Amino acid sequence: MSTLAVLALATPLFGFALTPPTAAPAPNTWVSPTPLAQTDDDSTPEDDADGEVPTPEETAEAGAADMQDYASQMRQRAELMPVHRAFGIATWISMLATVTLGTIQYVNLYGFFGGAEDTPCVRGGAVFGDDQCYGPAWPHRISAITTSALYAATFTLSFMMPDPDHLDQGDSDYARNLSLHKTLRWAHLAGMAAQIVMGLFSANAREWFGLDRANNFAELQALATAHQVVGLTTFGLLTAAGAVMLF
Repeated sequence: MSTLAVLALATPLFGFALTPPTAAPAPNTWVSPTPLAQTDDDSTPEDDADGEVPTPEETAEAGAADMQDYASQMRQRAELMPVHRAFGIATWISMLATVTLGTIQYVNLYGFFGGAEDTPCVRGGAVFGDDQCYGPAWPHRISAITTSALYAATFTLSFMMPDPDHLDQGDSDYARNLSLHKTLRWAHLAGMAAQIVMGLFSANAREWFGLDRANNFAELQALATAHQVVGLTTFGLLTAAGAVMLF
C-alpha cells in the first residue's frame, strides 16, 4: 500500500483531517464589511451641507461663541431687571396720582351723572378752587405727561431684556406669572393709547370741535366718563401686571 493511502486511512483515527489550504489575504489590505453608500457628489454621510466636516477646533470655537453670547444676554438681563422694576413702580405711583387728579377734575366739571347745574363748578366748591373749572387743569395734565413718559420707558425696557432661558415657558408658578405679566402689558398698552387720545379730545374739545360745557354738556360728559372708565381700567391692568411679579 502506498504511503499516501496509509495516511488517508490513519488520519481520521487520530482526529486529524486533511484539508486543502486557503488563500491568505494580501498583506496591508483592508476590505470594508459593508460598502459605503455613494451619492452623486461622492460625499459621505459624515459630510455636512457644504461637503466639509467641521474640525474639533471649529466645533470648540462655535461652542465658546454660543456660551459667550448666552453669558452676555444673562448679564444684560441682570442689569436691566432692577431698572425695569424701578421704572414700573414709578409708573404705577404716577398713574395713581393721575387717576386721582383726573377723578377730581371729572367731579368738578361733570359731577356724578347729573346735570350741569349739579356740578361743583356751577354750585361752587370745586376742589383746588374755581380756577380748575376754566382752562387747562394743570395738575392733572402735568401728572398725565409724567405718567406717559415713565410708561414709555418701562415698556421699552421690557423689550430690551433678553430671555435666553425662555423663563415664561413651562408649568412653574414663576413661568405662569411671567407669561401673564407679558400678556397684560398689551392690555394696558391699549388702555394707555386710548387714554391719550381721549384726553387730547377732552382737553381740546372747544378748539377742535367747537364744544363747550354750556351748550354741549351731555356730549362732553359722555366723553369724560369714557375717559375716566378707561383710565381706571388701565390702572387696574397695570396693577395686576405688577402684582403677579411681586407676590
